[in-house]
Amino acid sequence: MKRANSAISICAGLLLAVSLTACGDKQVVGSQEMTLSPAKSAFINTDVTGLGYARDFALTDHNGKPRTLADFKGKAVVVFFGFTQCPDVCPTTMVEMANVMKELGPLASKVQMLFITVDPERDTPELLAKYVPAFNPSFVGLYGDQAATAKVAKEFRVFYQKVPGKTPGSYTMDHTAGSYVFDPQGHIRLFIRHGQGPDPIAHDLKLLLS
Repeated sequence: MKRANSAISICAGLLLAVSLTACGDKQVVGSQEMTLSPAKSAFINTDVTGLGYARDFALTDHNGKPRTLADFKGKAVVVFFGFTQCPDVCPTTMVEMANVMKELGPLASKVQMLFITVDPERDTPELLAKYVPAFNPSFVGLYGDQAATAKVAKEFRVFYQKVPGKTPGSYTMDHTAGSYVFDPQGHIRLFIRHGQGPDPIAHDLKLLLS
């Protein structure tokens, strides 16, 4: 399995390690360039205010409706890239976000979770419509064709790569394991590390919504 490129130039001399999941029995670690906020942040997760990328997307939701970031203005938006046949990181991230919504209580109505598939070959709209809202009815699955998927992954600088299985249809996907968060005005604000539990995420979302 090829590893992601390891040394990318980092603004202000800071290197942010981003975990990449193999969704199987392997794991790789990559690095990603991010512009961190110069001011001390009250956020627990990585403050990426002013990030020069991860600005927008143009995809279709699991109900067949074209979507861009502007459709969710007024809400804090959490964006995660994954695929429905992922056995570990993707479902645990979705469960984690479902627990975040419970912890937020009434504020949950001001948060939108988006699941962008990196496996459009297998993740049909019908499959996304069953999988994504199963974690929380408000969660939305997004997809595009191969070209649209590559474009949005490039915009968000998200790594994904097919890993062949024993048969053509049994492949898995390596992909970036973290999530991005936009504030209600549509500005990129946070990068959420995978696997930290719901409390730090709920804390930061409450700050964004205050």
